[in-house]
Amino acid sequence: MYYIFVLPLCIISLWLYLKWLSMKNYWKKLGVPHEPIHPLFGSMSFLQKKNPGTWMMELYQKYKSSPYVGIWIFWRRGLVINDPDLSRKILVKDADIFRNRLLASGKSDPMGALNLFTVDDPLWTSLRRRLTSVFTGSKLRGWQELYQSKVEDLIYRINSDNEKGIINELRPLFADYATDIIGESSFGIQCQSTRNSTGPLRLMTKEFEKYSQWRGMAWSSIFFLPEMVDILRFSFWPKNTVSYFRKVFKVMVEERGGFEKDIDGKRDLLDALLKLKIDAKKENQDMDLDILISNAMIFLQGGYDTSSTALTYTVYELAYHPKYQKILYDELVEAEKALNGKPFDAESLAKLPYLDAVIKESLRKYPIMGWLDRKALRDYQVDENLTIPANTVVYVNAMGLHYDPKYFPNPEEFRPDRFLPENANNIVPYSYLPFGEGPRMCIGKRIGMNTVRYALAAVVLNFEILPLDKFPLPNDIPIEKKGLFYHPAVPLSVEFKRRK
Repeated sequence: MYYIFVLPLCIISLWLYLKWLSMKNYWKKLGVPHEPIHPLFGSMSFLQKKNPGTWMMELYQKYKSSPYVGIWIFWRRGLVINDPDLSRKILVKDADIFRNRLLASGKSDPMGALNLFTVDDPLWTSLRRRLTSVFTGSKLRGWQELYQSKVEDLIYRINSDNEKGIINELRPLFADYATDIIGESSFGIQCQSTRNSTGPLRLMTKEFEKYSQWRGMAWSSIFFLPEMVDILRFSFWPKNTVSYFRKVFKVMVEERGGFEKDIDGKRDLLDALLKLKIDAKKENQDMDLDILISNAMIFLQGGYDTSSTALTYTVYELAYHPKYQKILYDELVEAEKALNGKPFDAESLAKLPYLDAVIKESLRKYPIMGWLDRKALRDYQVDENLTIPANTVVYVNAMGLHYDPKYFPNPEEFRPDRFLPENANNIVPYSYLPFGEGPRMCIGKRIGMNTVRYALAAVVLNFEILPLDKFPLPNDIPIEKKGLFYHPAVPLSVEFKRRK
């Protein structure tokens, strides 16, 4: 009886040991620099202890003399790319080989599994092609009044809170504003979060911001071990928000006339999603409603989260760099005078070189996602020394490149002049990747940049931004460990001193 239990245990232990030896020696045999590996976690034992962006930066600094580093994503082969030229090959030149990602949710979580961020081909290509029309230049110009209205609400909110002696936390403040922008531009929902931090969509985005130990484990599985999602019934979003958004989405669809009304799909994201369903029906195809809801949710999260985080870091850096803040303020004053009383629009803001440089430098120091994951569809020759087998996961190390002094001297310093037009030739192509590159680059880049430009211009024109005691210096901001995006782990606040 004793041997019935001991023998299988010995066999399993031996198999695990031999598997670990194989993994341990794999990259060594290929002559690839590599990290020591844990028998169970591979190279991923850092998860929930430090942010993946922080880990990527440390990995880059440790192996920056090599164009790539071998890792194990649990028991799966992975290669981290530390070279701009190889990044270009993978993201652009050979993008057809790297169309899919490791990142995925499971069958138990259709809301997390069926959106542009997580889905693979062929559904990804179909969705991307159909939804790209939402973010054309002409569409963004049509949202001029919305942006003006929301930045007015933002200035009103800051003034009102100042009068009440309220010190705003930056990320929730800008999350209120960005949620309104996404809610009204993408879904046509009237939102007042910027003024009072309430509303149906803001209730959801507040839930998105909460990272318990369990949700941290869920995201770690979705990003790095998707096989566990169905086993442990993990979900990309908190389940209560999914149920809530289903109800909200149903109301929004009914207000547009349902799926029977023929539309051109060009008005906003909701119209584009409705047209997906209508076109599929005309072609006798079934378009699962979950696909529409999932993509609506990912645009809500992606749009509000990235913009609010970028604004938080940018405003916080300006508080500690009055010289750069003054240059930006002077540029905005001159531009405002040149408009002869007309309000800023997307085109006039995009032409301001220092505004653009400040935002780009903030995104360099604080890329919201510090790595870009792809999966090789077939065997792939990385260079003359290395060929990786199909299904190897490849991570482009954006965070590491952003902090390499070879590309960005004194990378710890906040220096917007790096991105001024006269210095543009100094930026090595593919060393700067805040939005990714290639076919899978961020589809919402233009709306995100507009959202940040409008808010930052309004805030700097109306307030002098000053640091407050008892808050960390920019380079000492602790980064979220449970979540995987590069968010601050502590509240950040500044003083908004009204300009005369």
